[in-house]
Amino acid sequence: MKEIGRRTSKNKENFIPLQPKYIIHMAHHNLDALDKKILRLIAEDARIPFLEVARSCNVSGAAIHQRIQKLNNLGVLKGSQFVIDPEKIGYETCAFVGLNLKHPEHFVDAMEELKKIPEVVECHYTTGNYDMFVKIYALNNHHLLNIIHDKLQPLGLSRSETILSFNSAFSRQLPIAQMPIDEDEDEDDEMI
Repeated sequence: MKEIGRRTSKNKENFIPLQPKYIIHMAHHNLDALDKKILRLIAEDARIPFLEVARSCNVSGAAIHQRIQKLNNLGVLKGSQFVIDPEKIGYETCAFVGLNLKHPEHFVDAMEELKKIPEVVECHYTTGNYDMFVKIYALNNHHLLNIIHDKLQPLGLSRSETILSFNSAFSRQLPIAQMPIDEDEDEDDEMI
């Protein structure tokens, strides 16, 4: 079995295994035609009533509830939430920051500290030029400077690189509408 982790240098002794709770499960689930149709409908409008989804899919409301529950249990659906426009509530600066740690073996500790910074809305463990890559919303450039200086630098950074976003051209869910549906699948096979 191949060990999952991160090499801090070309030296084999500098391999840092990922802690079990941070291992990423890459398993995917085989979705049938009904699952895909449900995902398309709710991706377009998360507020669509289940009965409307049921009518569109030609199944009962109970079947939709069961399928949604199954998709939640499998982790295909990860909750539902309202999307807040950061700019509308005063967060005018969006930045992406590449972080390099002085001690990359402490990336788990750094990630835990990043979770405590509310302005950090995404954190990615990456390959390439950075140990980690974060997305930050700040009230303005001065606030961003304070976040970087007061909250990021104490994490033990060797360096960071900040990229400002002038405007988000688009943001979207995965293209469920593009997922192929096998019309030959028997939708009556298994309703749950």
